[in-house]
Amino acid sequence: MVGKSRPDFLLHCCCAPCSTYPLRILREDFNVTAFFYNPNIHPRREYIARKEEMENFAERWGVPLIVGEYDAKEWFRRVKGYENEPEGGARCEICYRMRLEKTAELVKEMGSFFFGTTLSISPHKKAAVINRIGRELEKVWGVNFFEADFKKKDGFKISCQISREEELYRQDYCGCIFSLRERNQRRRHD
Repeated sequence: MVGKSRPDFLLHCCCAPCSTYPLRILREDFNVTAFFYNPNIHPRREYIARKEEMENFAERWGVPLIVGEYDAKEWFRRVKGYENEPEGGARCEICYRMRLEKTAELVKEMGSFFFGTTLSISPHKKAAVINRIGRELEKVWGVNFFEADFKKKDGFKISCQISREEELYRQDYCGCIFSLRERNQRRRHD
């Protein structure tokens, strides 16, 4: 957007590795502020590792970063009764909604123009569900949701490549205690 002022964009970031490709793309057209809000990540030491990696990465790339509250208690309250849902099921939809609600609320407070999320870069996340929630919240909050499926056009592959180049800590599970449990069960069966 040469010669035009670029709109502000608040990007919910689940972690540094998943933020690489979306930030690379979005910064071409927007003034992006990253928002790390992930009360789903467990255990707490994993949350701290991912938060610190996001802080370091944002600083290296010159991206303003806001870190939201680690409200694990509220996250557990919301997913109560969905503990045995598989990865990608109803529990994940609740989790996406919680994080996108907080992002939409903050973008409204900031007076920014757009909000979006890095969640769709994961091959394990359903972009259609994420985008539906974003559109619903767009109407509720009166802000603009940026629909994306960042895994397309080799986005996930590129994010992995950038992560290696940047020597980023890349986790091997989504982040919640239930996905950690699933990962551990898979490892026992391998």
